[in-house]
Amino acid sequence: MAAIGILGGTFNPPHLGHLVMAQEALDQLGLDHVVLMPVHTPPHKDADGDPGAEARFELCRLAVAGDERLSVSRREIDRGGPSYTVATLRGIHADTPEHELTFIVGGDMAASLPTWREPEALLELATLAVAERQGVRRQDIAARLAGLGPPDRVRFFDMPRIDLSSSAIRRRVADGRPIRYLVPDAVAQTIGARGLYGLGPAQNAPSPVGGPAPS
Repeated sequence: MAAIGILGGTFNPPHLGHLVMAQEALDQLGLDHVVLMPVHTPPHKDADGDPGAEARFELCRLAVAGDERLSVSRREIDRGGPSYTVATLRGIHADTPEHELTFIVGGDMAASLPTWREPEALLELATLAVAERQGVRRQDIAARLAGLGPPDRVRFFDMPRIDLSSSAIRRRVADGRPIRYLVPDAVAQTIGARGLYGLGPAQNAPSPVGGPAPS
C-alpha cells in the first residue's frame, strides 16, 4: 500500500506555490507520492485565459519533470466535462484499491467543502489535507467541516506564505513582465515559445540556445 496525495486544480498555469504545497504535504504528512490532477472543465469557475486542458497538462508535466515524488494524471482530462472530486476519487479507488488517498487543498477550498458534491463520501474515500498556517483559521475550518466525517479524516499541514496565484502569473505574462522564479523555467519557456496567455513583449520569450535561462 502506498500513501498517495492528490492535488487537483486548473493549473492555469502551474506555479511554484503548487509545487511547494505538494512538497510540504509529502514531507509533513508522510506521503509516498503526490499526483497533480489538472481538471478538464472547472465546475465552479471560469478558466480565464484557458489555453486548453492539453496545454495545461503539458505545463504540469514540465513543472514536475525530474522529481520522482511527483507526477501528473490525465484522468480528469480524458474523462472530459466538469470535474467533481468525489467521482475522481471513486475512479482511483476502483483502479487501485490498495492505495491510501489524501486529497490536498488550501484553506479556502477546505472551508467550502460542505458545498461540494457528496462531501461526506469524499471524506470516506480520502483524508482531506489542508494547507494552512497555524492559528484560529484552522479551528474555523475544523468547525466548518465538523459532522461531515470523523475528525481524523481532516489533517492540517503548514504552508509557507506564498502570495502567488495563477491569475497573477497570467496578468504578468500579458503585460510582458518576467515570470522567472515564479514558475519552473521549463514552464516559463513553454509559455513564451507558444505565446500562451496573451504574451506581451520579449520578457518571456524563449532564450537563444546557450543563452541565459528562460524567463
